[in-house]
Amino acid sequence: MMRPEIFYDWEQVQSWDLKALLEKARKLSWEIHGKELKCFIPGRMFFMGERGQYPAISLTGKSCALNCDHCRRKILEGMISAPEPHVLKEVCQRLNKEGSLGILLSGGSDDQGALPWNKFLEAIEWIKQHTSLKISIHTGLVDHETARGFKNVGVDEVLIDVVGSEETMRQVYHFPGGLKAMVSSLDALAATKLPLIPHIVVGLHYGKIEGEMHALEMVAKHSISALVIVVLQPLRQTPMEDVQPPAPETVARFISAARLRIPQAPFSLSCARPLGPHRVETDILALEAGINRIAMPSEEALEKAREMGLDIEFHKTCCSKSY
Repeated sequence: MMRPEIFYDWEQVQSWDLKALLEKARKLSWEIHGKELKCFIPGRMFFMGERGQYPAISLTGKSCALNCDHCRRKILEGMISAPEPHVLKEVCQRLNKEGSLGILLSGGSDDQGALPWNKFLEAIEWIKQHTSLKISIHTGLVDHETARGFKNVGVDEVLIDVVGSEETMRQVYHFPGGLKAMVSSLDALAATKLPLIPHIVVGLHYGKIEGEMHALEMVAKHSISALVIVVLQPLRQTPMEDVQPPAPETVARFISAARLRIPQAPFSLSCARPLGPHRVETDILALEAGINRIAMPSEEALEKAREMGLDIEFHKTCCSKSY
């Protein structure tokens, strides 16, 4: 499949003066979205004495056929397991009683990058009718019929990881030819008019920039509610455990280029990003690029946001949540 034409290529973005680039992106972001920073406590994470109220649920337990190199099912281990519709209903009833605001439904994929959504649509509709939970769907690859099913049962928003490189689909996702299905999935989700929140993982190709700019073009063709920027976080016991994540400056350049390309959408910096000094530097540079939302911000980032005069507010939900 032909790659989409790109507005900016990565070599071009790398050649720009970083300080000037950050300032241009920041001014554009503030002009459109205001000088504010929404901070998020996702899942059931603890932060500053508060706990998130938007747990993630895996509809496949710890099972995933693709077994991608960056994850190897590790991310599924931190989710609540609900591999059957009746279990999902029971879990959501309990979460609703406990005061959760919503849920993120996700899980592992089959060998075609899809989740078993048809099996769960009736249960999702029941949850919307019998609880007050908001429902975010991390879709995987879908066809038009499944996407319409999300709309029909009352899903609140749809999230999808967007990869712009066939080579990354082959090497990391173990899914040759998957790029065409990803384009089709984006089209199907956009056609529902549900809030669409694409995710782009910076450094997904073993820490290197490979298809991120093409992914950005795929996203730019649609009306989106937000764009979530994820940063590769090498996980132990995966083929990427010794990979160097993209440098904070690289992340900041991508955020800035994305802002110039998609000015109208708010941008979130995902909770999925490296820890320690890398996180601190990434957070601060993201603020200088005019990021609108950060999940689990570092203390240094909050201090920087105050120095910048940003209005700061906290939410106990996934950073993709539409407001």
